[in-house]
Order: sequence, then C-alpha cells, then structure tokens
Amino acid sequence: MTHYSNSSGQPIGAPQPDWQVRSFPEPCVLQGRYCRLEPFNSERHGHDLAAAYLSAPDGSDWTYMFSGPFANEQEYLGYARQLEVSRDPQHYAVIDLATRKAVGTLALMRIVPEHGVMEVGHVAFSPLMKRSRLSTEAHFLLMAFAFDELGYRRYEWKCDSLNAPSGRAALRLGFTFEGTFRQAIVYKGRSRDTQWYSIIDGEWPQVKLGFTRWLAEENFSPEGQQHSALEALRAG
Repeated sequence: MTHYSNSSGQPIGAPQPDWQVRSFPEPCVLQGRYCRLEPFNSERHGHDLAAAYLSAPDGSDWTYMFSGPFANEQEYLGYARQLEVSRDPQHYAVIDLATRKAVGTLALMRIVPEHGVMEVGHVAFSPLMKRSRLSTEAHFLLMAFAFDELGYRRYEWKCDSLNAPSGRAALRLGFTFEGTFRQAIVYKGRSRDTQWYSIIDGEWPQVKLGFTRWLAEENFSPEGQQHSALEALRAG
C-alpha cells in the first residue's frame, strides 16, 4: 500500500484530483442472459411476486428482512405499492426470461453520489430463483450498473450478524467482510448487530471476470449443474 503525507508529515489518504460527483442512478432495464431487472411496478410485477413468495412453505425467508412475511396476496400488494414510489431504496424486479414472470426483488439503497457509494439491499428472492443462475446474475447486473455505468467506487452489503446464509452469499459473490457494528439497529422488536461487506472499484475487474466465466453456458452441464464454482473462477 502506498502511503501519503501532508505538509505537516501526517499520513493521509490517496489523492483523488480527478474525482467528480457521480450521477444518482436513474431506474432502467438491465438485461442479462437468464434474467432481466426492471424498475419495480406493483401493477406489473406484484401478482407474480405474491404468488412466488406465497409458494414458500413458511415465512422463514423474511426473518431477517424489515418487512414480511405476508399472509396473502392483498397484504403483499399493499407493501408492493410502497416499493414502487421509493427513490432510495430503488427497487428492481427480477424477471425470469424463461417464464417471463417476476420471481424476486432487490434494491439499490443508501446511495451517496458525492462519495460514489451505494448498497444492495432488500434482497427478496422467492423459492423460484434461489440457488439458481438467476440469483447470481441479478446481483451481477446490479453491480455492473454501479461500477461500469455509474462509476461508483464502493458497493456495500449489510446483514444481520445472525443471518449466516446472507454472509456466505456475500463472500461467494466477491464481497470482503469488514466488521460488525454492534447493536446497530432495532427491527421487528429485536436488536441487530450488523455485518458490513464491500466491493471497491479496484477489485471489480477480477470480481466481474469471475461472474462472466461462471455465467457462461459452458460452465453448466445439460442438467444445469455448474462445472466450476464462482469463487474458483474469480481466483483463477
């Protein structure tokens, strides 16, 4: 790591003489090979998503979410109308290109153009897309939008410290664990220690290469089984 000093001999961060405030993301369609991300619309996506979420055997997918679970379609649609009008978080529906149905949502949030920082959150993937190429590609499309299109410097992931699957997912996707903020928030009547993860722009080219290799058709058998794991393709 290169060290910098000011005129007083104090250590300081790397100079950024060409830095410019980034644009706030405008909602847009992000097209992939297996899925498409669309700006969330309750009328267009709500009914498909309600059916997808209600297909789960129980409400455990919502334990670590700020919202849910939902007892019926109407209850979800009421929540969906709130997502539609939100600017930050900015919600996207994940469309399965094979069925043309909405099967999950995720959002850009805590967007700070001045510093080039944003977070992915409100990740609600239904049983129809869990552990699938869709779920990985949905994250890749949003990351590529942040880094390649908007030129942001830092992309964050945060989760309840007790939500082990979320932490494992962050590491698989290429995020680096940064630490735990103790008693960070209160939600659903309980305390949460929050784990922080990030990808920064200097890491993005290698992370992107891993996604590109993993999502390629030749990485999968005719039955849809991966030949190589994402982590291996990112490191190789």
